[in-house]
Amino acid sequence: MWIQYFETRNINFETHDCQSIVGFSLFMIQRLNWKGSMKTRYRQVKTRFGRPTRFEIGAIPPVPFRGTLERELEILKGRLLKKMLAEAAGPELNAPLRRAANEAASVAWFTPFPLLFFPTLLEEKARTILHQEARQREIRRRSSGLLEKAAA
Repeated sequence: MWIQYFETRNINFETHDCQSIVGFSLFMIQRLNWKGSMKTRYRQVKTRFGRPTRFEIGAIPPVPFRGTLERELEILKGRLLKKMLAEAAGPELNAPLRRAANEAASVAWFTPFPLLFFPTLLEEKARTILHQEARQREIRRRSSGLLEKAAA
């Protein structure tokens, strides 16, 4: 059927190694299929909408300016951290204690009274760090004995 259609229209069907011909042929076939199958009458669909919903937007309460509080928290953090670093057993605790102070400040900032909560949070975090460091020292001490026995 298609060959008859192309022969009557004098369309040359030479084979070339070109993809554009294939695309053109497929386009022509699609156009032929569409000719008789498209609807010419359209049915309108009436749209119905529900009652509009209205709501009031209240004023957004202003957030208190916490710039001075942030500065005071940083000063308190520096003062307490300086004291903790002076009491620390060695320089290997410098980074973990600073990290604990930053974490405590982050948690305290989201409380209603950050300056009140920060010292306690820092103390808890520092205690956890010191406990973990003591545990690591014990593990290293035990494992060094095992390594000496294994090497002998």
